[in-house]
Amino acid sequence: MEYPKHPWEIKNIYLVRGLVPGGKQIFNSLKVAVKRCIKAFRFLPFHNEELEIDTSILFQKNIIAQCGFPRVIISERDPKFTSDSWTNLYEILGTKLAFSKAYHPQSDRLAERMIHKMEEIITRFRAYGVE
Repeated sequence: MEYPKHPWEIKNIYLVRGLVPGGKQIFNSLKVAVKRCIKAFRFLPFHNEELEIDTSILFQKNIIAQCGFPRVIISERDPKFTSDSWTNLYEILGTKLAFSKAYHPQSDRLAERMIHKMEEIITRFRAYGVE
């Protein structure tokens, strides 16, 4: 995996599902976007039932609008990321889509660590009754 030259040039995106719904908007899943260059991340709450186009709109409003278009997006092989609408959109925009394998530490180790840390934080907040 090449090292990015600019922040958000290469983005990892992963979905975390099966969260216990909480808070006012009752989200049950998270999209995790990882900035490989400086090891920063963003969590985007969403509903697991959203369509592929909703995933793309959420990503564009919260990541692309603030950080610019990536040169490469690395994601898991989730149907939301392999759908025709998602792949066609980023092909038109000139963004390369790369899909990680089931276990491929070189492509997803950073994202997996971020997800684990996020799950730990949520567990600690829930232990204290924070929604």
